[in-house]
Amino acid sequence: MMPSVDERRYRADALVLFAIALLEAAGLAHERARAVAEILVEGDLLGHTTHGLDMLPLYLKELEQGAMAKAGEPEVIADLGAALTWDGHKLPGAWLVRRAIAETRTRILAHPVVTVVIRRSHHIGCLQAYLKSITDAGLVGLLLTSDPAGGGVAPHGGVASRITPNPLAMGFPTGPDPSAAPGASHPDPVLIDVSMSTSTNAMVKRLKTEGGRLPGPWLVDRQGEATDDPARIGGDLGGALLPLGGLDLGHKGFALALMVEALTSGLGGYGRAQQPNGWQASVFLQVLDPDAFGGRESFVRETAYLAELCRTTPVAPGRPPVRLPGEGALARRRHHLRAGVPLPPTTMPALEPWAAKYDVPLPG
Repeated sequence: MMPSVDERRYRADALVLFAIALLEAAGLAHERARAVAEILVEGDLLGHTTHGLDMLPLYLKELEQGAMAKAGEPEVIADLGAALTWDGHKLPGAWLVRRAIAETRTRILAHPVVTVVIRRSHHIGCLQAYLKSITDAGLVGLLLTSDPAGGGVAPHGGVASRITPNPLAMGFPTGPDPSAAPGASHPDPVLIDVSMSTSTNAMVKRLKTEGGRLPGPWLVDRQGEATDDPARIGGDLGGALLPLGGLDLGHKGFALALMVEALTSGLGGYGRAQQPNGWQASVFLQVLDPDAFGGRESFVRETAYLAELCRTTPVAPGRPPVRLPGEGALARRRHHLRAGVPLPPTTMPALEPWAAKYDVPLPG
């Protein structure tokens, strides 16, 4: 059984305003509250409902307990122009990442590749939600994150949690050049967002709560047996999520997860070796300007050709056509902006007590 969806639909802008009001009531300044609200709702628009407004009650609790910082600025650990390292001091992750993207957009004028590493950010939500702002500018973006205080995923061959799902996201345009004439068509960019585990901690937690099962044997119990039942892992039961590839090919996901750890906590200089406590994120952001390499026109010619080559691949009778990463998510986004945003049935009930506490009206 996969998670169900609330039959009600909400206007995206109403959800953003609702989330902003709650976050401001919890102590965030407007700019920071807006960044968090927009990224969470963008997650729901794209269909990543485990990392949409489902996260908001957790964020509000973290703000209430002081585990997410309400005020302050990121500390600059190193700044070499094209390479920037911040200590986020557990400031809101969405606000930090958006600020880092804005910084890369400024610096890309002088540097063809700009990299920002953030240590001790708070949770940053859905990675795919950040990519379109980069690709719309004709740039290429790479975003990775891990949580050095978290776990949930077993190394390949293991039966206990050691690392986090460590998602990797990348976005690149498929045409045309942003300088193209007004009215020119803009094909969808490729928006990759893949965890280095078979699923996410949030999805496993939701299905465990609902009594559901995963679509496949993506978990390993402490006896080393693969299972689709979240009730068989966690706590005293042991077990964990399998790395991407499962029991057979999990060495590949495990290797990529280690790469993410090295580029996030490793480059940030703060991670598991410090044995940190509390929900946080290590972040790696890199933005590249195709103009500084083979040229933007050549870049989008190649990516557009590749996209069409893949889309027109023959498929088995009765099967749907090949779909590029992000294509389904962007189609959902367009539909949800028109028809309203569906939420998981547990999302609004979990937010109702916070709305009552802060005297914030629920969205219609």
